[in-house]
Amino acid sequence: MPGKRPGRRSTPRPPSTPRRRLTLRGRQARTAYLFLAPAIVFFGVFFYLPIANVVTTSLHDGPRADRFTGLGNYADAFADPAARNAFTVTFLFAVGTTVGSIVLGLALALLVNRPLRGRTAFRLALLVPYLTSVAVVGLLWRNILDPQLGILNRLLTGWGLPAQEWLNTEPLATLVVITLWQIVGYTMMLFLAGLQGIPDVYYEAAYIDGAGTWQRFRSITLPLLAPTTLFVSVIAVISGLQAFGQAYIITGGGPAGATDLYVFHVFTVAFRSRDFGYSSALSVLLLLVIVAFTAVQLRLGRRSEVQH
Repeated sequence: MPGKRPGRRSTPRPPSTPRRRLTLRGRQARTAYLFLAPAIVFFGVFFYLPIANVVTTSLHDGPRADRFTGLGNYADAFADPAARNAFTVTFLFAVGTTVGSIVLGLALALLVNRPLRGRTAFRLALLVPYLTSVAVVGLLWRNILDPQLGILNRLLTGWGLPAQEWLNTEPLATLVVITLWQIVGYTMMLFLAGLQGIPDVYYEAAYIDGAGTWQRFRSITLPLLAPTTLFVSVIAVISGLQAFGQAYIITGGGPAGATDLYVFHVFTVAFRSRDFGYSSALSVLLLLVIVAFTAVQLRLGRRSEVQH
């Protein structure tokens, strides 16, 4: 029509794609990963990266660990009598400290769980050695057990008894006793927490049924303490296999390798013999042994929990 401006032809818009909205689970997962990011970075930099570096170094040899040897260092480790002796000594040490910490820790927990006067001070006194560093404990006991100036031999001679060479006659047993003195307070607190988590109604029902003290302990206390016992045994085995300060400070691995704990042996090979490739191989083998022992303990512990 004349005088009428032609209107614009509107171009159709492309259909808009709907935004993908995160579900509730997706938002929760994203938030969780954001909070976990610092820990993931920390473990990646200070844990997994050093492990990868040690594994790589274990495959090399030479003063700077720059000559690739493959599995040669691992073959040398299995053939080395000093390494086998260090593992045997460490295994005996770990067994002694694990069994001793479980038995003594449970016995002390049963004692302090009763309404006794001064039990809070007694708990604190047992826990103080665990809060003390291994270096301080080692220096303390090295002075106590000194054959000439040690207070223990002074007490023996004062009572008319002969002085003892504590670190020469039974050095490994001495280290086990010192370690138990330090850690038994911690295992006691763990068992005490487990005991206080058992409802009293179980004991009351067993008492009404005529069960004695030993029967209540065997049928109620031990089965319900199985998770605590599993945790204590796992951390005790790992701590025993990784022990270092006791041998380094108190005995120096002697006499004649009787207290040459595995980590102390690795330290000697690395920083005294300067053989970093071989010491790295020894470290990787220790890691594998710890993982294997932990896996077996967890499997046996879960099976016993299912049976109970």
